[in-house]
Amino acid sequence: MTPKRVFLTGGAGFVATRMVEHLAGSAWQTHASSTDILDGEALQAELRQCQPDIVLHLAAQSHVPTSFREPELTARVNFDGTRSLLTALDQSGFTGALVFVGSGDMYGLVPEASLPIRETQTLRPRNPYAASKVAAEAWCMQHSLHSQYRIVMARAFNHIGRGQNAQFVLPAMAEQLVAIERGQRPPILETGDLDVTRDFTNVSDVLDAYLALAEKGVSGEVYNVCSGLEYRVRDLVAQMIVMIGLDIQLQNDPARFRKAEQTRVVGDNSKLRVDTGWAPKMDIAASLAEILDDWRRKT
Repeated sequence: MTPKRVFLTGGAGFVATRMVEHLAGSAWQTHASSTDILDGEALQAELRQCQPDIVLHLAAQSHVPTSFREPELTARVNFDGTRSLLTALDQSGFTGALVFVGSGDMYGLVPEASLPIRETQTLRPRNPYAASKVAAEAWCMQHSLHSQYRIVMARAFNHIGRGQNAQFVLPAMAEQLVAIERGQRPPILETGDLDVTRDFTNVSDVLDAYLALAEKGVSGEVYNVCSGLEYRVRDLVAQMIVMIGLDIQLQNDPARFRKAEQTRVVGDNSKLRVDTGWAPKMDIAASLAEILDDWRRKT
């Protein structure tokens, strides 16, 4: 890929932070924006100064439980924030590529007969976060029809890796396992519902997918960003326990249970592969080891 200038909204977040690291030392330049996504004038000024070739729209209120408690905040950040960014891009003279980052959660409840999930699957959002992302994506889609820049939309499934916080299931397990390994807690792992399947991709592969979409994605099109592989969470936790090398008991913690709206999740990434040539490189075992090592460094 030709080196580009990349502007990241949500610059303090997990994915933006990893993107800055991902491109460090390369000929690419990154600008991680901490500007309020709703402050259109400030965004416009920042974009004029940066003159990016690529904008990755990562800023979001993405925590589902928070979206139920604060649906208006979620809608403002995710929907109004996207509209604010598009206006700022229009007015700043941007002519590059915008990648809007949505979520696999936008699909909602998908019958098992319809797996793996394709981009043509009907969207049935079941929480305010997913609904706000559906609305924002639709706004991007119509905007792409008359925009002077390319707009490509990603629906990212679960991604994992170094730097992810313990709000997510595998980092939460890793945090406990490292504490057990160090003798800081008894050998009991408190878990939520492990008998669900999910499609996990290492964040480094997700970052490559976003850059590939910025370079080769078709404007106005939607792409699943996923591994295309289905993993049972219980099996992944068992692999992490083997890596720790201790005899550990699993114990259900009611506080960690959230009703599983979708028991099985696996996406189809063939459209992304065909249009961009992208393919994931990091296998799940390496990703699990990375998460454990990350928590060893943190604590």
